[in-house]
Amino acid sequence: MSADPTQVLAFETDCHIFDGCGFPAPGLHSFLFKPILGDGDSNLYFNKTMLLALLGSLVIVGFFWAAFRKPKVVPGKLQMVAESGYDFIRRGVVYETIGKKEGEKYVPLVVSLFFFIWMMNVWAIVPLAQFPVTAIISYPAALAGIVYVLWVSLTFKRHGFVGFFKNVTGYDKSLGAVLPLAMTIEFFSNLIVRPFTHAVRLFANMFAGHTLLLLFTIASWYLLNGIGIAYAGVSFVMTIVMTAFELFIQALQAYVFVLLTCTYIQGALAEHH
Repeated sequence: MSADPTQVLAFETDCHIFDGCGFPAPGLHSFLFKPILGDGDSNLYFNKTMLLALLGSLVIVGFFWAAFRKPKVVPGKLQMVAESGYDFIRRGVVYETIGKKEGEKYVPLVVSLFFFIWMMNVWAIVPLAQFPVTAIISYPAALAGIVYVLWVSLTFKRHGFVGFFKNVTGYDKSLGAVLPLAMTIEFFSNLIVRPFTHAVRLFANMFAGHTLLLLFTIASWYLLNGIGIAYAGVSFVMTIVMTAFELFIQALQAYVFVLLTCTYIQGALAEHH
């Protein structure tokens, strides 16, 4: 077994059931990576998740560049796929949530967010990569921060300071005596809880999904000994099932993230009385 517990993976250990060794269960150490460049004590630090984020960005840019660099009236297969993805987010998310007139200017941002998040999630099932970048909280937090800053700035720009205050506090004088309590709850909910849950929803789903995939993958290898082989087969089938399920969750979480983004933008642009 590897001496470094942060490097224990299914294919790196000779530990099997009935060999007198414990099950190398996945944990927080499964989300830690040694730096590819630099170290923790220097200004230069570059690890696997950063590399995957960079490669993912290049893949997305390269895909859309290849699809639209020479657009045709009768699109080829690549252009058709790119147009379908772009149009799905534009019409199915942005137009449906914000409206065509107001939403058109936000289409590039929302499309970029969707495909970036989706690509970061998909790395979890790509051989050699096998890790969802969004399972590291800093990435969803940064994306949620971008949306948060946009939402706050749009609300200020559209409604001014007083309108912003009414927007984030849900001011409604018809509430009477409970108005101060309702405004306090809405204030903390919108300015503090909203960006937190926006980030954590994506992070938690990818973190849990990757942990389950690791669990069944490692178990499949660990059980390959004696009678345990029968159980290893069941665990391997579960690995396949979980991988298929993760494909769905990866796209769903990217969709939910941009849907909430559009909901926040729509709330910032809406008139409040």
